[in-house]
Order: sequence, then structure tokens, then C-alpha cells
Amino acid sequence: MGILRLETSGFRSLKDILWEPGALNVVIGPNATGKSNLLRILELVSVSARGGLAKYIQKWGGMEPLVWDGCTDHIRFKVKMSPVDEGRDPERESLTYEMEMRRLGMGGSFIIGHELLGNFYEVEIGRRHEPFKLLERRQLKGVVFDEKEKGLTAPEESLAQDETLLSLATGAFLQNRHIPSFRERLASWAIYHDLHVNADAPIRQPVVARAEKRVDADGQNLISVLHTLYTGDREFKENINAAMKAAFSEDYDELIFPPAADQRIQLRVRWKSLHREQSASDLSDGTLRFLLLLAVLASPAPAPVIAIDEPETGLHPSMLPIVAEYAVDASRRAQIIFTTHSPQFLDAFHETRPSTMVTEWREGQTILKKLAGETLEYWLKEYSLGALFSSGELEDME
Repeated sequence: MGILRLETSGFRSLKDILWEPGALNVVIGPNATGKSNLLRILELVSVSARGGLAKYIQKWGGMEPLVWDGCTDHIRFKVKMSPVDEGRDPERESLTYEMEMRRLGMGGSFIIGHELLGNFYEVEIGRRHEPFKLLERRQLKGVVFDEKEKGLTAPEESLAQDETLLSLATGAFLQNRHIPSFRERLASWAIYHDLHVNADAPIRQPVVARAEKRVDADGQNLISVLHTLYTGDREFKENINAAMKAAFSEDYDELIFPPAADQRIQLRVRWKSLHREQSASDLSDGTLRFLLLLAVLASPAPAPVIAIDEPETGLHPSMLPIVAEYAVDASRRAQIIFTTHSPQFLDAFHETRPSTMVTEWREGQTILKKLAGETLEYWLKEYSLGALFSSGELEDME
């Protein structure tokens, strides 16, 4: 279940944007043009579905640093999603979720001012003035609808002013089977940024063995995920081994997970030329980041939306085509979004051209521009996408 359309206003540099991503997406642009803010708004959407919105806003210091120019009185988003069930008509059966956070005065607090989940399909005989609603909320008045649009009003005492109705998956939601599945998919988006691989980071330490199949947003459960999938899924193991050999030549042998103290396991890399395996604590930052990207992109059951900020960080340029190849494959199972300012990463996509957006900074806000059309095709006959980006031509292209 991927994003068909995202509209947002009032969030950081995203004063007012509209974005229609594809299955595989690259967002490019110079530093400080707002690329990372696209990932932050995706994170905010996901948090609003899984709960903990108030703590998330508090973590960033309240509303003041999150609203556009520090003075806007709201943050709004509207996201149209492809159908939960595969094979359904995306125009007729997609669901749209919209939410507004209203700032209280000029302080850091907020309330949920408006919330709506519904099918906004425009019928052939005329435009529907109201969507087929699944839930609707205005401040502390919330209604959940069954599949015949019969509403059940939620008691005001059951609603928190700073948590969404969607995140409160109580018994009332069981009256409409679409709500829990929509909420689960939205909540499971995986947004990766600020990944820490420093010498004392948990990602390098032995972990208690447990079954995990998705890498957390902070990446610190990487060893658990690798252990679960590498030892339990033959295809995943073959994919990881193939990528590691492509990056490090035939000297790479395999990953192993020997026991450590207190029922913990550790990650080691076995090299054919060395008698001693290399532990996670000894691996380079780039090798750890490369393994993390592989674990995310080669997962047999990936998150429905995967967004990664600057995947080229710490990687040797020779690794970028490998990452691009695995991203193309992953985009058949999930929606993939990268932000980057690396010309080498852009050029790593050969036959498959991702949907490409350029970010610009104009009058204090981020402007999104999709690269497409005859002008782009003309330039690409002579130059690569990375070369056009380096030359500055992409920013001027219409």
C-alpha cells in the first residue's frame, strides 16, 4: 500500500506542497533545500497512525520549530494511498487520510483540529461532495463508521486532544475491517535517517537473540534482523552474499552469528584470506551502512513504504550500483524513496529510471519539481542524470 498523492502545508520548509511519488523515487537537490523534511513529514504521518504523536512533537521542542517560519498556526497533511488489497482499482478503492494539527497560541502545544479517513472517489455521474467516510473527527468529537456508513460516536473522554482517532484502534474499529488494516500499513512505514554507526553504537554490540524481520528506524536492531533472515531464509542469504561479494570480491565468505555472553549473539564477517573473523565492532562505518541497506532492501517482507535519507553516506562509489540494483528489485514489493545530493548515486540507476524530484529553496520554502517530459529526454541523450545535476541544469529545467 503505497502513496499515490501527498499534500502538506505548514510543516517546516514545506509551506505548501503536492507530491505524487512512483514505486521507485529519488529526491535530489542541494543542501538545505528541504529534502530531509519530506522524510520528516512521512515520519509524522506514520506516527499519527501508530500513536505517540504528542511525544514525537515534544521531542522536537513543540510546534514552534516544526511549523513553517515558526509562526504558522497549523500543520496539515492529506495522503491518498493505494488499496490495501492487491488487484483493486486504485482510483475507485483508494483511501485518503487527512489530518490537521492546530497550534495553541504561539506556544508549543497543539490539538487535533480535524481528521478524516474515507474514499474520495469521484463517480462518473458527478462529483461526490462528501467522501465515503470511515472515520471523522473535529477536535474532541469523533465518529467511526461501519461499512454501511452508520456512525458510532466516540465518547469524548476516550479521545486525547493531541492523539489521532486513527491511532485509537479500540473495539469500535472492528465494525469496519478497512480501518485496522489501513492503520497498520500506515504505522509500519520505515523512515531511515540519522543512522548512528559510531564505535559505541548499539548496532555494533551483541544482542539478545529474537526473531525480527524489519530493521527499526534507528537501525540498531540490525544484528537481530540479519540473524533471523540470514539463518532462516535461503533467498535472503543468497542475496546478501551476492551483494557482499560484488562489493568486496571473492575474498568475502559469509556472515556468522556466534554466541556471546548472557544468551546474546554477535555478528562477524568471515573472510577467506583471514583466519580470524571480523566482528561488528571492527567493521568500518561504510560496511555497516551497506549491510543495513541490504537488510532493508532485500527483506522478503518489507515495509510498504521505505524512505532512506542519503544512502550514499559512508559508501564507496562502487557500492552505489549494487544498492540501486537492490532498490529496483525492492520497488516491486514496496514503495522506495531516496533523498540524495550524490551525482554518483543518480548515475547508479542504469536501465531503470526512478521517478525524480528536484527540491529548490525559494522565498523561504521548499519547491518540488518533477523531472519529466521532452526537455529532460533531450538532455539525457547526451548527459547522465548525475552530470545534469552537477552542472546545475536540473534546477532550471521545466
